[in-house]
Amino acid sequence: MAKTILVIDDEESILQSLEGILTDEGFEVILAESGLAGLQKVDALPDLILLDIWMPDMDGIETLVKLKEIHPRIQVIMMSGHATIETAVKATRLGAYDFIEKPLSLEKVLLSVQNALDHYRLEEEISLLKEKEKKKYRITGESEAVRQLKEQIRIVAPTNAWVLISGENGTGKELVAHTIHRLSKRSQKPFVEVNCAAIPEELIESELFGHEKGAFTGASSTKKGKFDQAHEGSLFLDEIGDMSMKAQSKTLRILQEQKFERVGGSRTIQVDVRVIAATNKDLETEIEKGTFRDDLYFRLNVIPIRVPPLRERVEDIPSLVKEFVTEFSLQVNIEPKEFSGEAVQLLKRYHWPGNVRELRNLVERLVIMTHGTVIHAKDIPLPFNQQAKMDEEFVSVFMAASYKEAKGIFEKAFISRKLREFHGNISQTADAIGMERSNLHKKIKAYGLETRFQ
Repeated sequence: MAKTILVIDDEESILQSLEGILTDEGFEVILAESGLAGLQKVDALPDLILLDIWMPDMDGIETLVKLKEIHPRIQVIMMSGHATIETAVKATRLGAYDFIEKPLSLEKVLLSVQNALDHYRLEEEISLLKEKEKKKYRITGESEAVRQLKEQIRIVAPTNAWVLISGENGTGKELVAHTIHRLSKRSQKPFVEVNCAAIPEELIESELFGHEKGAFTGASSTKKGKFDQAHEGSLFLDEIGDMSMKAQSKTLRILQEQKFERVGGSRTIQVDVRVIAATNKDLETEIEKGTFRDDLYFRLNVIPIRVPPLRERVEDIPSLVKEFVTEFSLQVNIEPKEFSGEAVQLLKRYHWPGNVRELRNLVERLVIMTHGTVIHAKDIPLPFNQQAKMDEEFVSVFMAASYKEAKGIFEKAFISRKLREFHGNISQTADAIGMERSNLHKKIKAYGLETRFQ
């Protein structure tokens, strides 16, 4: 599709000349003989505007201001044969992309036009990527648990308070961290992630603080550390509970002082960093065990935010499923699928030990592997489909060779199901099924069920 260029100039010869040149290059050209006429034609949404500065009634600078009010991101190239440097600077400050002098050079006009269009294309791509990033880190759900989580984020995000995010694996702690940064006053600054569990202890200083050239074997150039990279932005310390004690000590020092020296360097570097930490561990328990520093915990735990597991927000499953289906259908370029009501109800009854990540993986598998546009309950495999497991167990009972064997199959399945229902609590299970606790212990051991609920 041909790009459209609006030319605004009060000289008929300039209008005709530019129309001919630009049309020959494959552009669609719209002409306007004054600033006011140009403003009336900007609704045609041109990709680029060539604008003369010296015009009667409404000059180019005034026209530029009004154009930017209507379409802030539109590219405008100013033209003049009498403008001063001050005028050119003013136009640039007001949002003009370029400034070319009259008499116009064909090569300069075409070069400036192409550069402006390339710049606009890049801005569009960046805008789309930012919008995609926002959607990627959107917290889906309207359950009470999620509404409370969103409200906590809304309150804390605009502040500079440090945040400690806790929650099981797969609940979306990274998503919460990104959302806090995106809604903060630091959103235009870096968001730097550190996987604390993945950094070897001997590299922790270099990774966090950076190093100078020649600081150690292999240090062929100076490298900025994570704290340095996050200056004026946010530093996300993921899985902070898995950081070694040595690394905790070094991290605590910089968190307190917000200054450091690179490995092999002597210059003190001051940083301004907002810290957001996350863990799937109970840090107070880790402190009691001696595997986590209490002073680091108290430094990080300014604003605690707990991300609820999926089993506490099952009413969000339909929304999550719909979102994942749309995402994966676009990825593999197939017609969007939908889950039947029975299939969604099955998913809501599952206990989701892997949380939202586990649900996402299942939806991806079903979108790719299931035939047809509707995913039914029968398409959902074990262990997510407990009905299928019940059917399997039911058949196996009647396939048994003897009453004793059938009784054993039934008893094992029954006890396993009840233990799962009470999350492995033997006392509660025993009370619920009317069995002595000691007898239930024996049954669990006999059927090899103890390892499933440890």
